[in-house]
Amino acid sequence: MTDSGGPGELPTAGVRRRRRIPLVWLVPLLTGLIALWLAWDTYSKKGPTITVAFDSAAGLTAGQSQLKYKNVVMGTVKAIGVAADLTHVVVTIDTVREAEALLTDKTIFWVVKPELFAGNITGLETLLSGSYIGMRPSAEPGQLKRDFVGQQDPPVLQAWAKGTTYRLETKRLGSISLGSPIFFRDIEVGTVLGWDLGDLASRVTIHAFVRAPYDQYVRVDSSFWNASGLSMKLNAEGIAVQMESLRALLLGGIAFDSPRDSGQPVAAAKRQFPLYASFEAAKSAGFGRQLQLLSYFPGSVAGLEVGADVTLHGIKVGEVTDVSLLFDPKLDRIVVPVRYRVEADRVINIAAVQKLDAQSLAEKMIKRGMRATLQAPSLLTGQKIVVLERVPDAPPAELHRDGDTYIIPTSEVGGFDTIARSANELLSKLNRIDFDKIGKNIESATVGLDNTINGPQLKATLINLDKAMAAVQDFTRRLDQDGAPALKRLPAIASELQEAIAKANRLFGSINAGYGDDSRFRRDLDRLLPQLTDAARSIRALSDLLSRHPEALIKGRTNTGKE
Repeated sequence: MTDSGGPGELPTAGVRRRRRIPLVWLVPLLTGLIALWLAWDTYSKKGPTITVAFDSAAGLTAGQSQLKYKNVVMGTVKAIGVAADLTHVVVTIDTVREAEALLTDKTIFWVVKPELFAGNITGLETLLSGSYIGMRPSAEPGQLKRDFVGQQDPPVLQAWAKGTTYRLETKRLGSISLGSPIFFRDIEVGTVLGWDLGDLASRVTIHAFVRAPYDQYVRVDSSFWNASGLSMKLNAEGIAVQMESLRALLLGGIAFDSPRDSGQPVAAAKRQFPLYASFEAAKSAGFGRQLQLLSYFPGSVAGLEVGADVTLHGIKVGEVTDVSLLFDPKLDRIVVPVRYRVEADRVINIAAVQKLDAQSLAEKMIKRGMRATLQAPSLLTGQKIVVLERVPDAPPAELHRDGDTYIIPTSEVGGFDTIARSANELLSKLNRIDFDKIGKNIESATVGLDNTINGPQLKATLINLDKAMAAVQDFTRRLDQDGAPALKRLPAIASELQEAIAKANRLFGSINAGYGDDSRFRRDLDRLLPQLTDAARSIRALSDLLSRHPEALIKGRTNTGKE
């Protein structure tokens, strides 16, 4: 339909073109932005490049091995090369920015690899990822550094738990290793962090860490000892076995204890303590004041070793510390000085009771006969100990002093040695008896007696006596038959009897001359009887001693003397 005014014109739409960026350019643009961001991120996180020298690069790989601190990556190995002098390798490491403040002259580097110590496996993760370089910065401030020398072995560990670290001095490390446990009354309260290598020529310093709150039991007078291994002793109740734990038995360990009610303050950090070889050594040293003694024993000291017991009345009061040889120019001969220590406080309150100091008390005891003797408590082992005992009728002696060492006089009396000497003296007396001469005299007397009995004189006398008896029998018979004729023959018979009696007298005179009071046989017999009497008396004394004390053959003769 149309309007009466006429048809109108319709509006037309115009088209306008705009310029657009092609979508294909978005990909490289985004890629460039990401690259710029990654470059900036890498640059902002990059730290300084450092070099670390090691003896060997075993287990390290360029571009793969990492630098870690507390298992946090602090860098990556960039390159590995050999030094110009061919003595070591140089490892170049690109570090992160967080590591820059840690790279001082007190930072320690080492190669971490799988190791087994103290029952713990360290570096186990390196079995899959490979070895890496560990670092341990110091809490103390230091100068920034970029070239370092790495260690072949891990450094002394650091304990991040709350507690206290102490230093233990010992001559031998023994079976103690990194991570060995520390015990307090059978409770594991710490660990061994490591040891110092600088003083290995004379001693080893062990770093022992004790966790809180157990470190408050470590006091100034505490004792540390090596609790490794197994201790077995034979006593009156049987075999006593002492062991801290199975872990200490296999891997080594340290134990400590403090005297009850000691009143001493808690030990400060890094305080030094001696590490004793055993619990017995620590117990002996715990008696406080010690006296250093010296004795010169005559003769051989075979069987006496360092660590041998020193006893008083059968109780251990110390131990031998040194046995050596020394040329004495005054005596112009070689002597054997034996040094030993004695815990003076073993004898409770003796000085206070007598109101004497240690030297005056020792001088008084020596005047009473106190001597140092060398004895063997057992014939089976042959080991000897030093025994302090009162020797009856001991020759006079005085106490001498060489600095802080007291020189104690010695004696050879005591123990199995005394019984051996008595037996030797008895054998010497028996050997002095001339049994050969006595035997020859007895043999000579027997031959003389045989000659006398079987001699012609006795045979003739017996023949004459036989004839006389025959004559008497004939006389009796004839007297019975004819008394009168027999009386006529009485003078002849009397003459024959007289001749027989004379021959008998000569026989008895010969016997008296050979075996009478003034004969040689009688004199030899008189000398033999006293010697046999002395020998029987010595044998009787020995048998009486053994019957009263049969245990003397094993334990030795017990000294019953009293001061």
